[in-house]
Amino acid sequence: MTTCTTTPSSSLMITYAAASTVHAQALTPSVLSFKSNKPTFSINPLALKTSIDRKSGIKWANLCPQRDSKHHVVAAVAAEAEVAEATDENDGVAAEGGTATAIATAPPKPKKGKAALPLKRDRTRSKRFLEIQKLRETKKEYDLKTAISLLKEMSSTKFVETAEAHFRLNIDPKYNDQQLRATVDLPKGTGQKVKVAVLTQGEKFDEAKNAGADIVGGEDLIEQIKGGFMDFDKLIASPDMMVKVAGLGKILGPRGLMPNPKAGTVTPNIPQAIDEFKKGKVEYRADKTGIVHIPFGKVDFLEDDLLVNLLAAVKSIETNKPKGAKGVYWKSAHICTSMGPSIKLNIREMLDYKPPSNV
Repeated sequence: MTTCTTTPSSSLMITYAAASTVHAQALTPSVLSFKSNKPTFSINPLALKTSIDRKSGIKWANLCPQRDSKHHVVAAVAAEAEVAEATDENDGVAAEGGTATAIATAPPKPKKGKAALPLKRDRTRSKRFLEIQKLRETKKEYDLKTAISLLKEMSSTKFVETAEAHFRLNIDPKYNDQQLRATVDLPKGTGQKVKVAVLTQGEKFDEAKNAGADIVGGEDLIEQIKGGFMDFDKLIASPDMMVKVAGLGKILGPRGLMPNPKAGTVTPNIPQAIDEFKKGKVEYRADKTGIVHIPFGKVDFLEDDLLVNLLAAVKSIETNKPKGAKGVYWKSAHICTSMGPSIKLNIREMLDYKPPSNV
């Protein structure tokens, strides 16, 4: 019987089990099957050729494909291999395998170096952030008064941070009846100076200037915007200019500056629109994941002022609930500073909260 054993090289060694050595005459060009841990494969048919090494005198038997065969040579056979040596080698391999198994079952060593460092999301945070993060409990839901007090306590930057609210809603904006885009008038303002640009013509040109618009223009301003001019926070347009403004959609749309009637930036009453945005009118919309992001003041505001602005934003989102929204509308609510960790709000308490009469 002929058996096959694998070697570290790409060749396959065949040993003869019945005798101590292998003779080339004992090999026939019949079907040779090789078995290993992988699926069995065979070579058929093969022609046998013998050769002698002049220096060592060792005889070799080479397996070559016949001329009419479509198969390829995948192995070379070595003759004069001893069964005893093969047995010793197998025993040695088995002994090495036992040692490897013993090592694998050993208890894991303590982590060192980079493996012992904190998780990546914690390593990217600054020391300041990690310190103020300890001031609040991660999974706890806070009431409005406590959350705003904690928000002001967490502010530790060299500049005045913006107070932000983030609401996750149960809507899918890819459907038209579940889109949310509106504006809210913050009673205490945003704490920011808003630069307003106006696109209009005729008599309304002077009205916009007198109302306090920072930039007023017509076709000349449209050409400047096409050239990359974006030095404004809000762009208001009169209805008669929308035909010309339509070509700016690819430029203004991604920046959220495209005039829109729902946002109050397309209106015939330009002086009123300028006054509202200057005082604290904020436009908001749900992003692709159904989250609304609204700034509701600065951290140096009084706590009562921040509370009034936040309640105005909540009421506006509730009032403008899309018709296609089903089930639980509010999924989660958080507030935070521009550079600080978020504080989770108790949604039920937030919706039912009634401010004191003196606020």
